[in-house]
Amino acid sequence: GSSSGNDPKHIQAAKNLAFALHSNNYKLVYGGGTTGIMGAIASTLVQLSGPSAVQGIIPVALAKYEEKLTKKNADPSKFGSRTVVKDMHTRKRLMIDAVIGGAPGSGFVALSGGYGTLEELLETTTWYQLGIHQCGICVFDVCGFYKGLLDWVDQAAQAGFVGTEDVDILRIATTAEEVIGYLGSQNGRYSRMGELEWD
Repeated sequence: GSSSGNDPKHIQAAKNLAFALHSNNYKLVYGGGTTGIMGAIASTLVQLSGPSAVQGIIPVALAKYEEKLTKKNADPSKFGSRTVVKDMHTRKRLMIDAVIGGAPGSGFVALSGGYGTLEELLETTTWYQLGIHQCGICVFDVCGFYKGLLDWVDQAAQAGFVGTEDVDILRIATTAEEVIGYLGSQNGRYSRMGELEWD
């Protein structure tokens, strides 16, 4: 997310994940922001691995808003390469395509965030359920931030709205090392809806 949150543990978790990504030779594709959680993980990973390790993708409207807010342009030497696109749909599509087309162990990680983070998390989860991709999806649950969402998943399963075989699509990690361990061991699975044909 573009916000830092009120508890510094969220920013620290983002930095910890950057260190873990660096130690395991991972690259980062993210929303292209230079503030908050996004800025923390991107700038830390660039410091450790260099600008080529980070690819940001941001809509032009948000790029302009951020430049007005911070009074500066995004510096590639601090935040990695940045692709500016026309809208949110294009941003998400390019981000998802980059992850799906990445090296083995590629996957999606949700750090603490707001509506945008939640929307992207649920879309990638739905796409996994529909068999559009088989990349792992990990929720980095810092200080129980995602407890409400995880409780909802259990409740939805108990009520018959989420299949029991789909409850574990979201994998939970409480440390950066757990995130990396999960991504490294994730082989994906065929969706029960795998017969759907997607262009």
